[in-house]
Amino acid sequence: MEAATAAVIPLEDGLAHPIEALGGKAANLSRLIHAGFQVPRGICIPASVYREFVDRTGARAFISYELGRKALDGMRWEEMWDASLRIRNFFLKTDIPADVRDIIVSAVANRFQGKPLAVRSSSIFEDSAIHSYAGLHESFLNVRGEEETIRRIKLVWASLWSDAAIAYSRELGLDTEKGAMAVVIQEMLPGSVSGVAFGVSPVDEKTAVIEAVAGLNKGLVDGDVEPDRWIIERSTGRVVSYVPAGEKKKTVASDGGTRIVVDDGPEGPRLSPEQAAEVYRTLLDVEKAMSYVPDMEWTISGGAIYVLQARPVSRVKFEDTDRRRGWDMTLRRSFDNLKKLSAGITGRLIPALIREAEIMEGVRVEDFDDERLAREVETRRKALEKWRRVYWDEFIPFAHGARLFGQVYNDRVGPDDPYEFVELLSSEAIVSVERNRRLEDLAAKLRNDPGLVGENPEIINEAFKEEIRQFASEFPGLGGESITISDPLRNIAALLVKMASADPSGRRTPAADKRALEKKFLGTFSKDEQEEARELMDLARLSYKLRDDDNVYLGRIETQLARAEAVRRRRLGERCRDERSCRAAEDTIADIALPHPAPVPRSGETGEELTGDAKAKRRQLRGQPAGKGIARGRARVIFERSDLFNVEKSEILVCDSIDPEMTFVIPMVSGIVERRGGMLIHGAIIAREYGIPCVTGVEGATVHIRTGDDITVDGYFGLVINHSV
Repeated sequence: MEAATAAVIPLEDGLAHPIEALGGKAANLSRLIHAGFQVPRGICIPASVYREFVDRTGARAFISYELGRKALDGMRWEEMWDASLRIRNFFLKTDIPADVRDIIVSAVANRFQGKPLAVRSSSIFEDSAIHSYAGLHESFLNVRGEEETIRRIKLVWASLWSDAAIAYSRELGLDTEKGAMAVVIQEMLPGSVSGVAFGVSPVDEKTAVIEAVAGLNKGLVDGDVEPDRWIIERSTGRVVSYVPAGEKKKTVASDGGTRIVVDDGPEGPRLSPEQAAEVYRTLLDVEKAMSYVPDMEWTISGGAIYVLQARPVSRVKFEDTDRRRGWDMTLRRSFDNLKKLSAGITGRLIPALIREAEIMEGVRVEDFDDERLAREVETRRKALEKWRRVYWDEFIPFAHGARLFGQVYNDRVGPDDPYEFVELLSSEAIVSVERNRRLEDLAAKLRNDPGLVGENPEIINEAFKEEIRQFASEFPGLGGESITISDPLRNIAALLVKMASADPSGRRTPAADKRALEKKFLGTFSKDEQEEARELMDLARLSYKLRDDDNVYLGRIETQLARAEAVRRRRLGERCRDERSCRAAEDTIADIALPHPAPVPRSGETGEELTGDAKAKRRQLRGQPAGKGIARGRARVIFERSDLFNVEKSEILVCDSIDPEMTFVIPMVSGIVERRGGMLIHGAIIAREYGIPCVTGVEGATVHIRTGDDITVDGYFGLVINHSV
């Protein structure tokens, strides 16, 4: 690999090298330098160095394994984030080969002589006229010292496999195996004002746009700092409109990077009329020199305008696939945005959701006449639709708080286990965990006094029956109408009989020392930064808790809709010889089943004999590691919620997906397998709370595994072995 380590390329020499070596950003910067624009001086670590790193360290094989767990088209955003997190951690924990590192360190020292640096991505797919990877890969400012520079280079390489980049590559149909990342290292300029400029407005091709912020550009690019905005008529250069920023903040250099502070500068626009005109002239000059309409980043330092980068304004249209990627991208929220989401969710939305559920629970729909019952069903349908919109628009994006903390924790601490951070987030205050604790308390009573429930679960001690009834009223949904159970008390009693004979120890593995982990995390920050780091940790804990709780609260609305529908169905059934033949489709919702149902046969309904590759594929199934540990046992495949009451102690639960109303059986099982994937789905969260091995994202889990199969769940590597095939 002599070419890889032979050259770190000065940007001014970039035109002598192909774009496959430089990547899009470095190639554009080299062209700008040769066209006479002021560009911060810098070097490019070519893509060949990245290739050498991944080949010599085993990173390429690791990436291939992680992305080979499932076809990219079948990956949910949570699975892409999980894979990305593991890849990122591998890069951080893996040393650059010494001979390659020495060349990089020497080139940086000779070129910059200890000055603060900007370390930026330059993917070979990036910043072309066809593909715009803006915001998908990492860039770092105010990087100082040899070790920090090397660490940031590895993080830039790893960002080739960020969840957003994987999603974008999937939608474009790019070959991820051919991806490679060059790195641009430049002297960081202390910009007094910075911004972006678009040669063509995204909403009006007759105008251009200039955005400006005080200080560095990072806050604007990341969406954390609101800019002043000028709309300029392209044909004349006339300012059509000016909109000042709503709040004054700016990004400044700080220990180990940057931070956002209040902008205490003078009132008025960040740019004078003369500066705005000069930025616009620079934009037009870049367009002429580069022969494309530019999206340009700039800064003013020492009174001069520097072009930080320029790329073609993307015109690609994706239609449906673009909307899917657009949804994935909305889940990536900044810390400031997450704080605003948190205030609205905890202060307004969750209390309102609980209040609405409580009102429904207090209404006896059984006493309504037919007309009033029909109106009540429609009211509850609309309420559920409203809260589902809130769930997708507010609750799901807030889950990024846990994701953001996980990335910050891993980048700072560098743990061997990329999911060590979860131990700092887990909480006994999760609603479904509290419900399970209450169930376990009832089971303990029954364990001490088996006579509370007779051999027939319909025979229940009256005092114990009242305790069960009180439990059911506090946690509606369990054993109620939403599980299609005609006698919830009897079924809860039957469940308690099983739980009483199971291991009462609760959590199967000892909890980590949270104080030690917290001290380790906070110790990576300076004293000035620790308050914000603690705030991020607290926000992540709330995000993690609500990832499970919000579904419990939403489930209460679903239960009450199901309750009203059940009353209506019964009345229809009493009036018709065949209920299904006389009810209109709009008269009732579909029968209650698991969320995201898969059209699969029930266990044992397929009788084909498996041979060769088909047998091997069904014997070893791959998914996402979501709960540490290994367990072997009898599979219990769940197709609908009523199947949960058939679960026996120490079985391994196999299902399409677990929702919080299903987690009451988790203390009884020895492992979990789900088709749906991700470390932040409910099955994974509850599995970690109980220390139960869990594998998620297993394609065809309920097809390839049948109740009674002897299976092993490996929660370390994300494997499920079916010994019965």
